[in-house]
Amino acid sequence: MSNTRMNMGKIVFYEDKNFQGRSYECSSDCTDMTSYLSRCQSCRVENGCFMVYDRNNYMGNQYFIRRGDYPDYMRNFGMSDCIKSCHMIPMHRGNYRMRIYERENFGGQMHEMMDDCDSIMDRYRMSDCQSCNVMEGHWLMYEQNHFRGRMRYMRPGECKNFSSGMGMGGMRGMRFMSMRRIMDSWY
Repeated sequence: MSNTRMNMGKIVFYEDKNFQGRSYECSSDCTDMTSYLSRCQSCRVENGCFMVYDRNNYMGNQYFIRRGDYPDYMRNFGMSDCIKSCHMIPMHRGNYRMRIYERENFGGQMHEMMDDCDSIMDRYRMSDCQSCNVMEGHWLMYEQNHFRGRMRYMRPGECKNFSSGMGMGGMRGMRFMSMRRIMDSWY
């Protein structure tokens, strides 16, 4: 397999559970799954990592999936609706670096992270994280300790406020308690 092909993601979506019904193969971002399928209730990730969303245009709840089979996506992840859009997460090889801030707009305590953190309270004595600046790598941030609860995908760039942008409608006041790097071994 060529190196270029290894860096590309590939996911196949199916209308029904257990990989049944019509299918749609995707190797990039898709803003509106309903253009291809009437619904999406199972998927198979053949290569790469993806964030899938329960609303069009990367909105609503988001879920991280990597190589593997998801025969009943709604039951496995507690989705109230089917997958409506997806974002391919590019593979990152190199360092990981992110600054987390206790308050919105980069206020309060600041700590720089280069590895996973299962509890910012235990490690940094921070009550929560409300803004960040990802300098290197791709990260998942979780609302609870030990990588549990709702999650958010973070790519390089600044995020002054987690309740705005990046498709997080309905998550006002979202705060994060643990962070994990998306590693190349996951692909």
